[in-house]
Amino acid sequence: MLDLLIIMFERVGMIVAVAFLLTRFRFFQHMIHQDVLDRRQELTAILFFGLFGIFGTYFGVALDMQTFHFENMSWQLTTDEAIANSRVIGVVVAGLLGGYRLGIGAGLIAGIHRMFLGGFTAFSCGISTIISGVLAGYFYKKGKPIRPLVAFTIGAAAEALQMVLIVVLAEPFEKAFALVQTIGVPMILANGMGAALFMLIAYNVISDQEKVTALQAQKTLRIADQTLGYLRTGMRKETAQAVCGILLDELKPGAVAMTDKTDILAYVGSEGTMMQGPIQTDITRQVIQEGRLTVTDSVTHDHPSVSASGAIVIAPLKTRGETIGTLKLFYPSRTAITDVTIELIAGLAELLSNQLEIAEADHAYQLAKEAEIQALQAQISPHFLFNSMNIILSLIRTNPDEARKLLSSLSFFLRQNLEGTTVKMVTLQQELAHVKAYLMIEEARFIDKLKICIDVDPNVMQVKIPPLTLQPIVENAMTHGIKDLDANAMIHISIHEASDAIHIMVQDNGEGIVPERLAILGQEQIQSEKGTGLGLYNVNRRLQMTFDKNSGLTIESTPNEGTKISFQIPKSEVNGYDGNDSRISRR
Repeated sequence: MLDLLIIMFERVGMIVAVAFLLTRFRFFQHMIHQDVLDRRQELTAILFFGLFGIFGTYFGVALDMQTFHFENMSWQLTTDEAIANSRVIGVVVAGLLGGYRLGIGAGLIAGIHRMFLGGFTAFSCGISTIISGVLAGYFYKKGKPIRPLVAFTIGAAAEALQMVLIVVLAEPFEKAFALVQTIGVPMILANGMGAALFMLIAYNVISDQEKVTALQAQKTLRIADQTLGYLRTGMRKETAQAVCGILLDELKPGAVAMTDKTDILAYVGSEGTMMQGPIQTDITRQVIQEGRLTVTDSVTHDHPSVSASGAIVIAPLKTRGETIGTLKLFYPSRTAITDVTIELIAGLAELLSNQLEIAEADHAYQLAKEAEIQALQAQISPHFLFNSMNIILSLIRTNPDEARKLLSSLSFFLRQNLEGTTVKMVTLQQELAHVKAYLMIEEARFIDKLKICIDVDPNVMQVKIPPLTLQPIVENAMTHGIKDLDANAMIHISIHEASDAIHIMVQDNGEGIVPERLAILGQEQIQSEKGTGLGLYNVNRRLQMTFDKNSGLTIESTPNEGTKISFQIPKSEVNGYDGNDSRISRR
């Protein structure tokens, strides 16, 4: 019995090699992670474990019941022979990892094969092999790993069941009982240990692979965090040099380079040097043209200082599917470039490409934002023009001289208005002059009925805001607030500095705004008899786009008492502004 136990443990050594080989198969990795296998993967797994069971049969030893001598297995057994083998291991592992279908499938393949081998235990061993698959499938728990001790217990139990069936089904009974006495304990222990070792090795190998993957992912995220700030500004020589330096520190190649379609943007070697110039090698041009990662033993490099020996990984950098450059990593030899290295570089190239695409998207967004601001500013000009012309037309007959003055004021106003559509920002001083030109025209309409109060802090007059911001607010107060007042109409403009912002307010004492309209005024265009609210909507939108959401219009109004419209410019958004800096805050 001891000799057989030693032989069986020697045979179990083969399990170690097979388990390691098995971890390379995708279907096995899916089973380890308790994923659902598709039909093709399931059939592959059944066939593999079934063949593994057959493999365990042939690597067993034949026992002659006449002489009780052990011999190597042959293709066929005599009526006096039985087998001490490790067939049950493959069947049990299949059931533990894949459930009933894999366990029964592998058991049928290995069990039917055993029946055809012959011997007086052929039927009992074949049936017990199939039942072992059912038993292991019963203990299958989706989403939970199988512990080695559990695998040992089930493997040993399956083998013990086979011993029972041999005694019960094999004939003659005396020969079957003698066989079990000889091989029972060694096979139970060896196959239980084999099942446990199989599961232990498989889980450990895949666990190590997951650790390597996790480390690579961690490194990739670290590189992404370091390079994002540079590539968000686009692929330029300065950003390329910084990115190459980061990759050199993290990946430890001999050198790193980045190119666009025609030129080397940066090259950083082990000495920290940087070289630039036109692309010289055909292989780089080929990568740009084909857009595929390439590993080459190229003798001629783009960089004369690089040794002729060694290997290069060249990965394409793409935006919107088009190759715009390459990432190149230099290594001392091809053997230094592993599959993991290539996969990591391919992932990094894709990551850098995504960052460059985000940079382009940001740039496009800024252009669109500026275009929308200019479009909104352009919408205001005709809106005011039509109202102003109506006032002047009404004065041409009654007061030609006044109309002439107003036309001069309108001419000045329109020049300022047109200039406002071509610049992004103007000072509060310029904006206030714009408003005064408008009010000169409006005062003609309210002869001795309108009082204008302008209260401003001269220290903030050089702070900049979007052009055509104040005028639509004042125009709204004139045309919708005080237009029906017969006397004592008032417009109050206030600009003053607070601790954290510049506060700007326009107030009138007109008819006010009803609550229903007040809730949506400035947030959207309004279709009503009193106007569309386009002017305030545009102003509010431009303020929020230029500064932030908190810089939008605040509208307070009480019916028959008046309206106050205000907004604020955060000092944090004012470039170079310091309340004590006379160079900025004074005229």
